[in-house]
Amino acid sequence: MELKHLLELAISVEELPNLQVLFGSGDKYLRQIRSALDVQISARDSTIRLSGEAANVTAAAAVIEQLQNQIRRRNHLSDGDVSTAIEQALYRDDAASGETLGDRLDVYLSGARIAPKTKGQHEYVDAVRNNDLTFCLGPAGTGKTYLAVAMAVSMLKRNRIKRVVLVRPAVEAGEKLGYLPGDLQAKVNPYLRPLMDAMHDMMSFDQVKRFMQNDIIEVIPLAYMRGRTLNRAAIIMDEAQNTTVSQMLMFLTRLGHESKMIVTGDDSQVDLEKGKKSGLIDAAKRLSTVDGIGVVRLDKADIVRHPLVQYIVQLYGDPDDRG
Repeated sequence: MELKHLLELAISVEELPNLQVLFGSGDKYLRQIRSALDVQISARDSTIRLSGEAANVTAAAAVIEQLQNQIRRRNHLSDGDVSTAIEQALYRDDAASGETLGDRLDVYLSGARIAPKTKGQHEYVDAVRNNDLTFCLGPAGTGKTYLAVAMAVSMLKRNRIKRVVLVRPAVEAGEKLGYLPGDLQAKVNPYLRPLMDAMHDMMSFDQVKRFMQNDIIEVIPLAYMRGRTLNRAAIIMDEAQNTTVSQMLMFLTRLGHESKMIVTGDDSQVDLEKGKKSGLIDAAKRLSTVDGIGVVRLDKADIVRHPLVQYIVQLYGDPDDRG
């Protein structure tokens, strides 16, 4: 059984003229630190007390120190300042332990340790962190969908966003949604199953259900995205190779303020009618040089499923030879 090293720490913040700036409205910044770093945190007078696992307490103390420095410089904080300080503290903690270059993603299920495993996956995670819009192309098993969902869940937990929107075009079977049985949710569920499978690795079934009931997690077919603008959201479109150019344009223009959009797909598996251009392939070429947009290509070396999957992808080779 692994022994946990516990630590208690008291930090004096008496030199700050306005402690409420550090604590946030209703102590929301302290709650954000507590949730992200899994520490007990309390404030009384001009002292903040931290307790928990030693590594977590050390990281929380580093966050508070960084926030104090920011307040001294400009006397205010934003939600983004707090989230950035937390991310930097986690990065330093992971880098010191040698774990996956500090790219561990913080999700709701305790004990779940999700991180990129290959060079390509590291580039993918970095692209999402550094851009508001990221395209990821690659074969099955490279983690395109899984890491996109993990990034969205991590941002939701850290209060960087308010909701997660999962989108997928419904064209694989050549059926229109209206002809499928059931209500909208029943029609969409088969198409969004890979996204939801990933989600269930990162939070409990009851939590997913509760978030969906409260519209914190929304699953929606691409056709229902028209006319919307999504602010403070992580918007993921999976299987994007099956969008047309006009559908892709419609989807991309849904991006709102303080949002992240991740578009994933396998450009070797286009199921559109013959003669129709893939919106994913077109957008990745058209937008690859735009500042704030990242385009990442994963390949066979990034496959992290069962070892046989890598050989299967390799042996099937060129999509034009598949008949």
